[in-house]
Amino acid sequence: MAGKISEIFYSVQGEGVYQGEYQVFIRFFECNLDCSFCDTKIGEYQEMSITDVLEEIRTYSNYHSISITGGEPLLQIEFLKELCDCLRSENETIYLETNGTLAEALSEVIDAIDIVAMDFKLPSSAHTGDLWDRHRQFLKVALEKEVFVKAVIGKSTLVEDIQKSINLIKEFDIKIPFILQPQNPFEIEVKSRVNFFKGICRDAGLDVRIVPQMHKQKGFK
Repeated sequence: MAGKISEIFYSVQGEGVYQGEYQVFIRFFECNLDCSFCDTKIGEYQEMSITDVLEEIRTYSNYHSISITGGEPLLQIEFLKELCDCLRSENETIYLETNGTLAEALSEVIDAIDIVAMDFKLPSSAHTGDLWDRHRQFLKVALEKEVFVKAVIGKSTLVEDIQKSINLIKEFDIKIPFILQPQNPFEIEVKSRVNFFKGICRDAGLDVRIVPQMHKQKGFK
């Protein structure tokens, strides 16, 4: 079995709850969404076997976990399942970065995942349409393991989408961390908007945090 892999590299996690942790990143090719703010447009890949991937991982050391990222890794579910089974057998911690829309695929691999970093693709930010029901089904499965939710905040982000995010998190567990990621943390309008949204989430009782993309600011890959 071969998977379409764009790159494997060692770097610092720049987003979310585990920001600052060293990880080995396995970037899967292809995505089922086309977000307006996407910063990982992937044009190339190589076909790699499970053995190829494992051998590449073994060239690195001193890392917290293996980040399965993309693209959208769950599009290659059969390859992902086999890879995760092998990684688990080697006692690796598996961190899945996902757009949070493929619940059925997640259910096939959730037993092998340790941490789920899922996105809420806010319609006013990502311009991908209404994905709330797909996020709801995904989060229901993801809660079998450790999970946090991230949403990109830009100048176009509407308070209505933040309120829907709050309501969806509260449907399941108010303790789920909700990460607000400024699209441009240096833009005054975005900075003001994200602080305003944080206040709304905090008043609703959520564990809300503003976490800009550290890796880009610090020059990491």
